[in-house]
Amino acid sequence: MNLKATNKTETNKYELEIEVPAEDFNKAIDEVFKTEGKKITIPGFRRGKAPKAFIEKYYGESVFFEAAVDRLYRPALMDAVEASGLEVISIGQADITEVSKANGVQMKVTVVVKPEITIEGYKGIEASKKKVEVTDEDVSAELAKVQDRNSRMVTVEDRAALTGDTAVIDFEGFCDGEAFEGGKGENFELALGSGQFIPGFEDQIVGHETGEEFEINVKFPEEYQAENLKGKDATFKIKLHEIKRKELPVLDDEFAKDVSEFDTLDAYKQSIREKLQNDREKSAEADVENQILEALIEKVEGEIPEEMYDNEVEESINSFAYRLQSQGLNLETYLKYTGMTTDSLKEQFRPQSEKQVKLRLALEKIAANEGLEPTAEELDAEYEKLAKMYEMEVDKIKNIVAEAQVKGDLQSQKAVDFVKENAVVKTEE
Repeated sequence: MNLKATNKTETNKYELEIEVPAEDFNKAIDEVFKTEGKKITIPGFRRGKAPKAFIEKYYGESVFFEAAVDRLYRPALMDAVEASGLEVISIGQADITEVSKANGVQMKVTVVVKPEITIEGYKGIEASKKKVEVTDEDVSAELAKVQDRNSRMVTVEDRAALTGDTAVIDFEGFCDGEAFEGGKGENFELALGSGQFIPGFEDQIVGHETGEEFEINVKFPEEYQAENLKGKDATFKIKLHEIKRKELPVLDDEFAKDVSEFDTLDAYKQSIREKLQNDREKSAEADVENQILEALIEKVEGEIPEEMYDNEVEESINSFAYRLQSQGLNLETYLKYTGMTTDSLKEQFRPQSEKQVKLRLALEKIAANEGLEPTAEELDAEYEKLAKMYEMEVDKIKNIVAEAQVKGDLQSQKAVDFVKENAVVKTEE
């Protein structure tokens, strides 16, 4: 393969003029003949036994040309791209200008390359950080959640049902005196006040005692899902079997021992406070980083080819499809359930994909401007981290994940850290 010329045709686009020498082309023809010739029948020869010269005479000299070009195209193109030194992100259709045994193959291929962008003002980006504090009320609220998770249900026998109780009921619904489908249940546990049933249903159970049989009257909402019940009045016959209430554990040292590694409630509360503080600090830091990265995206200047956005959208969809598959659902089924199409899904991913492309270009440019290069030790440490994550040997990880990819990820993180270190962050009052 020879790269004859690299011609810039427009912004981010080049035309590569590629030549496959006659010797290589004729060798490819011979290789094609060895496989395809076995399928060809020529009068006077058994199937697959005719010499190449006879096949070419019978069907024409170019009989194997197309298959030979197909065989040569990809390696010739890859060699040409490497020889050009261009960072190619997309390859167009090839224009075959000549094919002959005497002169080989001449072709022209249009490629789209990574754009050259500029980014100014990435030092001194302003961001605001939320003031982080944890109050006694915050700790109490978190403690109440743990208390609720460790609660138990006990039967109430000395009073009527209250909002917040769970009522165990039989029910059957009637419209115009006729029972309707789906309106019956037995020993159903209904949390009163949860809004699980239609408006008015739960409220009318409140005040009744265990063992009572009674009727309640409700009206189905106009937007109710069942067409035959929309806006209709209904009567439900109810039998109240049991009333349960939630019994919370006492908040004391024994509770702390049961739910944590601490011996006292005060120590457990302190651990909750520290965890809330740490979580909120991380959230505030993440918010600051997001502000900075959003500002970086806005500072990118340059003509970015649509193909780069399209590639990112495709990668996002492939990643999304993989996550669906891990949950036992394929993309086709997801689209069917949601009423979406592939085009509408692409449209949904497009804005974030555009941001990702711009951010990646910005970070690459900053890393280049500032000479941010990962050291050999940092590369080794990253491979060790990946090996531990995937429970594989380092050498195997290195065979799977290219060094250029790992290096690029580390460079991007260095660029993020650089911009954050040089940002002006003010804490909100």
